[in-house]
Amino acid sequence: MKRAKRTFTQDEKDLVFRLWKQGTGFSDIGRVLNAAPGTVFTALRETGGIKPNPRKRNKQHLTLEEREEIRVALSAKMSLRAIARMLNRSPSTISREVARNRGRRYYKAVDADNRAKRMAKRPKLGVLERNPELRKIIMAKLELKWSPEQISGWLSVGYSRRKHMQVSHETIYKSIYVRAKSIIHHSFTQYLRRGRPMRHSRYHRRSGDRSFTNIVNGISIHERSKNIDNRKSVGHWEGDLVSGSRNTHIATLVDRKSRFTIILKLAGKDAESVLAALLEAFKQMPAEYRKSLTWDRGMELAKHAELTKEIGIPVYFCDPQCPWQRGTNENTNSLIRQYFPRKTDLSPHSQEKLNDVATQLNERPRKILKYKTPSHIIEKGVAMIS
Repeated sequence: MKRAKRTFTQDEKDLVFRLWKQGTGFSDIGRVLNAAPGTVFTALRETGGIKPNPRKRNKQHLTLEEREEIRVALSAKMSLRAIARMLNRSPSTISREVARNRGRRYYKAVDADNRAKRMAKRPKLGVLERNPELRKIIMAKLELKWSPEQISGWLSVGYSRRKHMQVSHETIYKSIYVRAKSIIHHSFTQYLRRGRPMRHSRYHRRSGDRSFTNIVNGISIHERSKNIDNRKSVGHWEGDLVSGSRNTHIATLVDRKSRFTIILKLAGKDAESVLAALLEAFKQMPAEYRKSLTWDRGMELAKHAELTKEIGIPVYFCDPQCPWQRGTNENTNSLIRQYFPRKTDLSPHSQEKLNDVATQLNERPRKILKYKTPSHIIEKGVAMIS
């Protein structure tokens, strides 16, 4: 026997969105409402996990109670003008109401009220629906993996005198996530940072890295000078590895001040391979761009002393389980995951391919840089890596 489709009342829908915003998963919401997780997903999908604004009826519109009084009055053979006086309404309002709902003989209050609700679903076209040029520009930037916030900020600078070419980042997100409106196809979610099909709550939890290793003679991040902490000058780098499938890895370096990014191909995760890649990268930089390096406690940098001896760059190590101490690099790695998702085999990608990805990141406007690009900040025309 085919199972009846589960539908939610308005109160249940409100509960679904409230629990979703609190970080509750599909299965847990389903258990609360005695519904399948797929049913919960379907309820959230059409609006991309974004709770729609509640609909409000215009105070000037006829209510169900008034329509019921109209029905009773029509049954009593009252004239339309008499009904209008009774309800303190315009005669033309009553006349139109009766005419559009099958006339005096067949008028029904409930049917008329339901029809009014259906006809009220006539929202104004959004800014991206009215402006195909703007929508085309936004879609092109999304394909370059720019975030909606970067696009919005870039538009406000590049089109400062054309207000109709500016839009908030929230509008862009809603245009992608809310499938019911079909303004920007939902497949464009693949270009967003996380690539999720709908908006997730900030309270969703992820399991952190619980590994711990000891670095011999490593300098603690707490010994790092205040000049490095305050991001006053370029040349202070944060680094880490990004891992793929089949035991493949790349190294990432990001400048703390400019957010300029370098991605390095690695022969392996071992300390020898990482040291060789870092030495090659730092040796190609001008001396003023290699002042310090901050890393986590991974054993891939066990040869940090050789790096310091070779090029004179001090290496600082974060506390265990404290990735926020090199948050700039953590954020950059999440950007790189747009190009190389988890479980991607990184071995086929050449250094040239990695350079192209780094160039795209370095030419994106950043909110933290007042919508200037990392390339602009680090210094125009300086080749950081060949």
